Amino acid sequence: MRLRRYLVAGLLVWIPLGITILLIRFAIDLMDRSLGLIPQRYQPGILLQELFGTEAPVVIPGLGVILTFAILLLTGVLAANFVGRAFVGGGERLMNRIPVVRSIYSAAKNFAEILFSDSGAAFKNVLLVEYPRKGIYSLAFQTSSELGEVQGRTGEPVVGCFVPTTPNPTSGFIIMVPKKDVVVLDMEVDEALKMIISLGVVVPRWQKDPSGELPPGLEEQAP
Repeated sequence: MRLRRYLVAGLLVWIPLGITILLIRFAIDLMDRSLGLIPQRYQPGILLQELFGTEAPVVIPGLGVILTFAILLLTGVLAANFVGRAFVGGGERLMNRIPVVRSIYSAAKNFAEILFSDSGAAFKNVLLVEYPRKGIYSLAFQTSSELGEVQGRTGEPVVGCFVPTTPNPTSGFIIMVPKKDVVVLDMEVDEALKMIISLGVVVPRWQKDPSGELPPGLEEQAP
């Protein structure tokens, strides 16, 4: 039993570390491919090869990260001015005319705009909602609180919620929940994502003392 406990303790140290290293290495290798955008004659590895007289091009891991950051920054600067917006708008109109591609592109674009938007309450709060039926609780992310026609038709304050699927949180369901039935959790968005991806195995630590503090509707069911 002691040997098994030591083995498990060792795995708990090395598995998260190994996965982290693999993911970071994958991201760096992927960004290093951006060096292929530079003409071969002017690639850093070739220039360093000529400078130092080595037999093979000099490989500098992670150099593509700098180039990727520069490309993103330059793209953002161009897209923020009038000419850039016109160019991006033309590209989007072209993408929206291609069958199948337009569905994927528009969904990805909308998701990215919501995820990286600094305005509003999109993906700022982790919620607990009764879904798919009353008495069953699911994690959700608040996407909006101003719902226009939906707000008017329901006749009561409602909150737009994104209920992600597991273990892939990029897909899910949009539901409108009455504000009075929504429980705002203390956990951060990244903590909720870890819980969803891990199928509920990784549960974030709650800083407050949970004794006597139950979500609305559960007090009566408490033993």
